[in-house]
Amino acid sequence: MISPDNTSTTTTRVVVGIETSCDETSVAVLLDGTLASNVVASQIKLHEEYGGVVPELATREHLRNLSTVFLQALKEAKVQSSDIGAIAATQGPGLPNALQIGFQAAQGLSLGLGIPLFGIHHHEAHLYSPWIDENSGQAEYKAFEPHLSLIVSGGHTMLAHVTGEFEHKVIGATVDDAAGECFDKTAKLLGLPYPGGPHLERLALGGNPKAHAFPRPMLKDANDDFSFSGLKTAVRYHLRDHPETMADPSLISDVCAGIQCAIVEVLVNKAVRAARRLGVRCITASGGVTCNNHFRESLQLACKVAGLRCRVASRRLCTDNAAMVAMVAHRKISLGFTPTPLAEECKPQWQL
Repeated sequence: MISPDNTSTTTTRVVVGIETSCDETSVAVLLDGTLASNVVASQIKLHEEYGGVVPELATREHLRNLSTVFLQALKEAKVQSSDIGAIAATQGPGLPNALQIGFQAAQGLSLGLGIPLFGIHHHEAHLYSPWIDENSGQAEYKAFEPHLSLIVSGGHTMLAHVTGEFEHKVIGATVDDAAGECFDKTAKLLGLPYPGGPHLERLALGGNPKAHAFPRPMLKDANDDFSFSGLKTAVRYHLRDHPETMADPSLISDVCAGIQCAIVEVLVNKAVRAARRLGVRCITASGGVTCNNHFRESLQLACKVAGLRCRVASRRLCTDNAAMVAMVAHRKISLGFTPTPLAEECKPQWQL
């Protein structure tokens, strides 16, 4: 992590963020620290027929869409490229070629416009997204406090102990499948379209979560790690042994409800337990799975019972977006962080 220079503070009026780590092409503009635009071009329809993200196709779409998305973001923010004071882009982790599209575009803008470049860690951007107020379009820095951050998405599930701004340590992570990956893979076993998570959530509404005692992997383990491959395997065996399930919508709903309940119970219980052990009074949640209503409600209720504050990222900032990238860059500029050298490359395996 780049360390801030505490003797220097800088403000930049217009900051642009770029996100291309996977299958979302996004550009956001901050004007005086307020979100002025956040344009996202989704590739869901493209990858739907393959049942998952195809890296080569994702890269091609980023190439095709980035210029249009960039110009649209500037238009909505009512600024011109000459107004940009700093450029930020996701530097990692993510799909190597996809990352390069956005990061190299940011490098080019940095060089061409003579403005500082900030390479942003994708997970770090998610980590700070719960502090962005959707209504005001600003980050609530004054409310920031030490907390436990739960970042849960299709590719990553982790717990981080945040002791201060840009002072955080990962204390637990998935040892195999991430929570979002488990949602999507079990949904695929049930014959649901890609991405499966939202479809599974919808069907779970009409199901009985107690109909099936699916496993809660690592729930009682003393560590803060996660594992969801065992749950996926249990669902596969259940469908093998009960083929009638696929022909009965009510049975499918029960399975969906059971899967969702198992995943959410593990996420919520381990987060609350870790927060109590660490002595923090706040839990935040971010990442694509945070769009799930059952997860949001369960975490908020568990925090209320435990006497903990809960901050959950707004839904439009849960999935990959450039707003969180720009916000992190803007804060680093304000705190005097050193810009990223132009010679640096993408970091597909960058650890938080």
